[in-house]
Amino acid sequence: MTYHPVQRTALSAVALLLLAACASSPAPQTSAPTMSASDAYQASRYGILQDRGPTAPFDTSQVREVETVIEPRTLAGNRSPYTVNGRTYQVMPSEQGYRERGFASWYGEKFHGHDTSNGEVYDMFQLSAAHKSMPIPGFLRVTNLENNKSIVVRVNDRGPFHNDRIIDLSYAAAYMLDFHNKGTAMVEVEAIMPTIVSRDAPAPTRSVAAPIAATVPAAAVASGEQYLQVGAFVDLNAAEQLSARLRNMTSRPVFIRSVETNGARQIMHRVRVGPIPDAEELARITDSVVAADLGSPYTVRE
Repeated sequence: MTYHPVQRTALSAVALLLLAACASSPAPQTSAPTMSASDAYQASRYGILQDRGPTAPFDTSQVREVETVIEPRTLAGNRSPYTVNGRTYQVMPSEQGYRERGFASWYGEKFHGHDTSNGEVYDMFQLSAAHKSMPIPGFLRVTNLENNKSIVVRVNDRGPFHNDRIIDLSYAAAYMLDFHNKGTAMVEVEAIMPTIVSRDAPAPTRSVAAPIAATVPAAAVASGEQYLQVGAFVDLNAAEQLSARLRNMTSRPVFIRSVETNGARQIMHRVRVGPIPDAEELARITDSVVAADLGSPYTVRE
């Protein structure tokens, strides 16, 4: 077909208009993936949805040794029975004699800085753990059966709520047991029953059901001299720095007691003040240490 020049010009103009219209038309809209109500709650509460280890290098010198002392137990974290995800759990009347083998997992930055089940603040850089049924706070020796490494952890949280796991460890605990680079490890957990009363527990109970007198032999508490332990460090330099600050706060002797732990595979440097025979002086020094933000000291006897 032959077009008149005017017709060709008109058709070209129409074609250009159609091309311009296509170029300016908005791109087809695709529906964004929607977040579930559960995921939205998790993200808003914890800041991140997927748990992970620390983003900065982990300084193991700041990990404090767990001291097994009898502490007061409150209803916080020890309500029994309790229900999670439709399943009901019972808290043990006592952890004495408890031993179990199974898989351990760990939790980290997602929960760091948030409250644990008994109202404490979770610190992924310290040796703590979550357990479904053990009274809290309490203590467990955890052994990685894959490499025979062993540590003591303080249980202050509830979980893990998975059928195939028996304990959820802090990132630091998993690091010390050398399974922080994977999700789980086969472990053995064994309850530790402390015999030293902490300064905050003059008459604590080992039972959650009702307050009773502490089951600590009177002779064990009354015998020996009284010291204030302010900290325990893997790094000797950190222990010496703390000791230097303490010497500016008290005229009592400040010393470092270095002991082998974990089957002589590690040395912990314990910073202590004393002996301090007077209870009022002990309380004053303790208050000064806490006010200076130097730790959470407690009484030990030798």
